[in-house]
Amino acid sequence: MLRSFVVATVVAAAAAAGQPAMAAGGTSGPVHGLAMHGAPKYAVDFAHFDYVNPNAPKGGRRVAEAIGTYDSLNPFIISGNPAAGVGLLYDSLMVQASDEPFTQYCLLCETVEIPDDRAWAEFTLRDDARWHDGRPITVDDVIFSFNILQTKGQPFYRAYYGGVTDVAQTGPRQVRFTFGGDPNPELPLIVGEMTILPKHYWETRDFSKTTLEPPLGSSAYRISDVKPGRSISYERVEDYWAKDHPTQVGFNNLDILRLDYFRDRTISREAFKAGDIDLWVENSAKEWATAFDFKAREAGLVLKEEIPHQRTQGMQGFIFNIRKPLFQDPLVREALVNGYDFEWYNTNLAFSAYSRSASYFGNSELASRGRLADADGEEREILERYRGQIPEAVFSEVFSPPATDGSGARGIRGNLRKAAALLKEAGWVVEDGTLLNGAGEPFQFEILLIDPGQEKNALPFTRNLKRLGIEAKVRIVDSSQYRERVDNFDFDMIIGSFGQSQSPGNEQRSYFHSSQANQPGTRNVIGISDPVVDELVELIISAPDRQSLVQRTRALDRVLLWGNYLVPHFNITYDRIAFWDKFGRPDVTPLRGAVIGAWWIDPQKQAALEARKSTLQN
Repeated sequence: MLRSFVVATVVAAAAAAGQPAMAAGGTSGPVHGLAMHGAPKYAVDFAHFDYVNPNAPKGGRRVAEAIGTYDSLNPFIISGNPAAGVGLLYDSLMVQASDEPFTQYCLLCETVEIPDDRAWAEFTLRDDARWHDGRPITVDDVIFSFNILQTKGQPFYRAYYGGVTDVAQTGPRQVRFTFGGDPNPELPLIVGEMTILPKHYWETRDFSKTTLEPPLGSSAYRISDVKPGRSISYERVEDYWAKDHPTQVGFNNLDILRLDYFRDRTISREAFKAGDIDLWVENSAKEWATAFDFKAREAGLVLKEEIPHQRTQGMQGFIFNIRKPLFQDPLVREALVNGYDFEWYNTNLAFSAYSRSASYFGNSELASRGRLADADGEEREILERYRGQIPEAVFSEVFSPPATDGSGARGIRGNLRKAAALLKEAGWVVEDGTLLNGAGEPFQFEILLIDPGQEKNALPFTRNLKRLGIEAKVRIVDSSQYRERVDNFDFDMIIGSFGQSQSPGNEQRSYFHSSQANQPGTRNVIGISDPVVDELVELIISAPDRQSLVQRTRALDRVLLWGNYLVPHFNITYDRIAFWDKFGRPDVTPLRGAVIGAWWIDPQKQAALEARKSTLQN
């Protein structure tokens, strides 16, 4: 799956390292990497990223978990439920570094070049890049990939690559992407991260259809075993063309990666504790605090660590589907926001592990803060243009999610009184304990969930809403049904999130732009269709420098927050990882957190673990 991070233009490495000097907006010729601002960290002759172990041993097997089921090995289309990890099969033109805000380095390409005005990006492909069948990766493959993703891929691709007006071959190994429309400094890196597909394979197959035939890839792994709905296995390609490439050194250490499917995470967590899964990333504070006191961990066979990260937090919450008439009134949405008692949940069910989310770009300089009157000039100037079109609170108040003292029913009374007043203002009245609109229709809706573990967050929320006369029901469905319903907007509310990078850009269109609001399978699950939001998104995309990007992102953040498009949840600034003690991992953790793809199986640890397991069982 593509990761949505924003770009800049690139950029020059130090002349002492042999990298040619560059102009401020473009490159002074072909270069090895592109960065959002300034120069790439790694020089043209770098050997590997700092956060890997270049001498990591190869070998071993890791068993991971997946939830639900799968019925397709094509992750690029809206149809079907793709297998976990299938994106492992493909290389992209460039690879993103995890220790820089947004910098990419050539992989399938040998070099990339852009002009000062960033009107195009030209990639020169490596002559040794190969598909798994031995055929070379060509310019035809690149052009085919772009066109097929645009015409038959998920709606996301049409939004993400919307600024590309032409893709053409300009030399034996050269392909040029030409950009149109408003300035979009991110686009060279956006096309750089595009997955490249084999034309000769897919031109004899229907790309728009699901398939369980293992597709042809180019990366360090290929599919070795398919058991639909049960498991999928990937094996390391011994003669992988890029195994010594600096962006790949220290990665791809496992011989086999198998993903076993489970109905839900409660069952798969027990499988981890039994030793059937090797590594576990926990998303529940309660389970992290209570579910790992088992014999193998007490004996030191399983390690449990909290690994800090510096990622932008994004936003998770109860997401309103504002296509539904019930949630189109901002007063109604604000009322329901007041029905969520984060402090009670955090204290009683999450062991006080979380901080409340108060920004779509939390844990970063991109998050809006304080009063707008005290903000930097560009942010104020931008939002003043929209006075009268956005909530007045943007100009006069500091956004802060409603808080309680955590005592429960007593502590949330004030917030529920405010919610009741907002609902009354919106035309809702309570009769015999039921909230009704002017037509006498009750206020009732469904919270659709995919993970039973989310119930402990949703059910207390529904109990608070019940006190307002609102009937909110929780329904848990399997992964296939969930995807089908969400893709086609057949839901009232879900728990979801909007992940963000250190450098937001084109992905904001897929999240919030009106052009994506009614596209089946869209990432704009809220259904936002607001010309002000559209313009703010485009301003972010066209930001000329980091300072402007920060100001424009903060402006969008304020408008989204005061739109009350979701009920904000919470976040943490570390990764919770438990694992059986057979892994080695690099000494350096980059700003984005643990890079499990750079871990390896330590033969000595594995041998000791097996011996200790045997002793423990006896």
